[in-house]
Amino acid sequence: MVQRPTHFGIFEFARLASLRAAQLTRGCTPRVEPSGKMAVTAQREVAAGKLDVVAVPLDIESLPPDDGDAAIA
Repeated sequence: MVQRPTHFGIFEFARLASLRAAQLTRGCTPRVEPSGKMAVTAQREVAAGKLDVVAVPLDIESLPPDDGDAAIA
């Protein structure tokens, strides 16, 4: 099991690792010693800080107005 860095939340770590695993599956070169599974290699890359992460802020002004009728299932 790969130890998640403390500065990443659980969801953020899982999401970043899943996106990186998809890149590795498409043929990107691993930045750490590859393991048998792309997901584990991706988690190791995230944990080792080998990825350049760019935060994209959510532009709240561009979202449609909430009319209050939307149900979350």
